[in-house]
Amino acid sequence: MEERNKSLELLKEVVEMVPEENQRLRNYLSSLEQSLQEDERKAEHAARMLAEYEEAYEKLTSPANRTGVYLESMDQGIALIAVGDTEFVVSIDPKIEADELRTGNRVKVNDAYAIVGVLPPHAGGQVMKVSEIVGDTLKVSQDPQGTVGRIVVRAASIKDETIEVGDEVRIEPNFKVATAIYKQKETQDYYVEETPPISWDEVGGQDEAIRVIRDTIEGPLLYPEIYEKFGKKPVKGILLYGPPGCGKTLIGKATAYNLTQEYSKRVGSEVKEYFMSISGPKILNMWLGESERMVREIFDIARSKAKEGRLVFIFFDEAESLLRTRSSGRWLNISNTIVPQFCAELDGLVSLENVVVILTSNRPDYIDPAVLRPERIDRKVKIARPDQGAVREIFGIHFHDKTPLDPEALAAEGGDYGELRQCMIDTIANYLWRKSPDTEFLRIHFRNGGTDTLHWRDLVSGALIKSVVERAKDFAIKRSIAEPKANHGVRIDDLKDAVKAEYSENEIFPKSDAAEDWLKLLDVPEENVVSVKPIREGEPGSRDRVI
Repeated sequence: MEERNKSLELLKEVVEMVPEENQRLRNYLSSLEQSLQEDERKAEHAARMLAEYEEAYEKLTSPANRTGVYLESMDQGIALIAVGDTEFVVSIDPKIEADELRTGNRVKVNDAYAIVGVLPPHAGGQVMKVSEIVGDTLKVSQDPQGTVGRIVVRAASIKDETIEVGDEVRIEPNFKVATAIYKQKETQDYYVEETPPISWDEVGGQDEAIRVIRDTIEGPLLYPEIYEKFGKKPVKGILLYGPPGCGKTLIGKATAYNLTQEYSKRVGSEVKEYFMSISGPKILNMWLGESERMVREIFDIARSKAKEGRLVFIFFDEAESLLRTRSSGRWLNISNTIVPQFCAELDGLVSLENVVVILTSNRPDYIDPAVLRPERIDRKVKIARPDQGAVREIFGIHFHDKTPLDPEALAAEGGDYGELRQCMIDTIANYLWRKSPDTEFLRIHFRNGGTDTLHWRDLVSGALIKSVVERAKDFAIKRSIAEPKANHGVRIDDLKDAVKAEYSENEIFPKSDAAEDWLKLLDVPEENVVSVKPIREGEPGSRDRVI
């Protein structure tokens, strides 16, 4: 290139040396100069094209750079990285600043696996649930059932953030480092339920059951030093059993609310309850290990909330569906794995004083004996059907003093609302409790040849009484809608009609012919019964329900 430039300069000098009179020679030399300049431009263009070609060729034929994840520094200029599932000890390009390399960063490595660049974070990655935390490492589940797991480390970006079991983390594509956190929801549909303020006065007809619960749970919680003096351990679990609709769930919620109030007074500050309402059928899952994972998660959350100072209640409704007696045969029974998991988790609550486990069941005989043994579920409290006095008490709770009463009946009573209301409660309680042919409801045939006829009062429950009051209000509302200008209220006939409707329409009683369904409502040993015959109006000769 320099030689061509010299030649052009010499040519220019020669042109200037030619006399002006010799114009022909000067023109010839000028044409030669232009030709040389054009050749020079073509040569420069060709050189640029060749350089670009060589650069492109070098890029296309050079080996591809790999991407990996930076794990940690080893020595000066040496680092540990992961490419896929394989780890490498590699060199670092001196041009890369040390503060650019942090655990979890994506890096570019050459054919010799040396780090030659730092890349932006990867936008993707699999999301996994944290099942265990050990220092800076996390055990995460690789599938929804938790049957396969991996151990990963935290990225520098989340090293100081709080991670709890049940949280989800995003794993970078090499499956070595957790790079982001997704906190679990505070409440889940089968975990937490708001506890309404239910005082013991709102639980009618269960004074003995309430006394046992308060003695069993409230005493050790409020007076731990006295119980410790006598070497008495606090009860960790109770079983509430009895017919459906008699207040087992209501008592469980009332226990949570009232115990929390008393516990707050003891510690001198407000303590918040954490009521975990779990329905057995909801957490039964067809996938192997999923139900056991849910049980572990429930108790993990309970322990976590207890350590925060909250009073935790784990309420298992319909416990017989989840903790059924294990089978000894060769066939797979989900209870064979759930029951041991539940027992192990329950044993792990020994060191915590502010966790209470409450089970409810219509059929406690179906629950595995290992669950109900002492030091697990220590107390079994029967929630019986209400007697006549309890029926009055429950009617008084639901037929409260804000219920509109019939103006004519009120006038006949001299305008005394309280006296009329109490008179109506006594009347409907006696009407429901009487024994007469029209109150016969169920006939049981026993194996010894005897029979027993059950009346309305033998199948009464708190849920039924509440429904009776609501039906009576519906009758009064219909009259108010039909005659908007008149003043209407609940009559005693409304309550009586509501009682008849409850038993005749049979909404809260089994509609099937299976005797087992009826026996769930009765306090009668199944093995003593031959058949059950519901006595229904308009169904003469209804067939026996034979076991």
